[in-house]
Amino acid sequence: MKRLVVPAAAATLLAAAVAGYVRPWEGNELTPYRDIVGVWTWCSGVTTGPHQQHYTQAECAAINRAEAGRQLAAVAKCVHRPLPEEQWIALGSWSYNVGASAACRSTLMRKLNAGQPWCAELLKWDYAGGRKVRGLTRRRQAEYRTCIGEE
Repeated sequence: MKRLVVPAAAATLLAAAVAGYVRPWEGNELTPYRDIVGVWTWCSGVTTGPHQQHYTQAECAAINRAEAGRQLAAVAKCVHRPLPEEQWIALGSWSYNVGASAACRSTLMRKLNAGQPWCAELLKWDYAGGRKVRGLTRRRQAEYRTCIGEE
């Protein structure tokens, strides 16, 4: 199993893998909308930067890959241990959803960097706007299975 400390060498491939992993969970909305907590969202859950009134599939594909790359690069700065690719994908999907800032401040990251079991921490991140969201529960379960190498 190949271990990566920082996904720099494989950043493009990992970003594409994370973007592909995220899309079924986030959908791909060509027209911006307000998400469950009222944040403007477009393409596959992108919330950063100015948005336009409509996107093409090609524009969203490029935006989604770029966002996955940004999230991976940001969260990689907080990871101080080697990780296998499937854990980078689970971590990237989670970070894409919760944001690198929250990810880096989390108990999950503290456990990861301390060499403690951390994949189960993903399961705790299934709330939005203060309430448990079934879709997030399913997503976190999938990320957990990916993290431990079951998917």
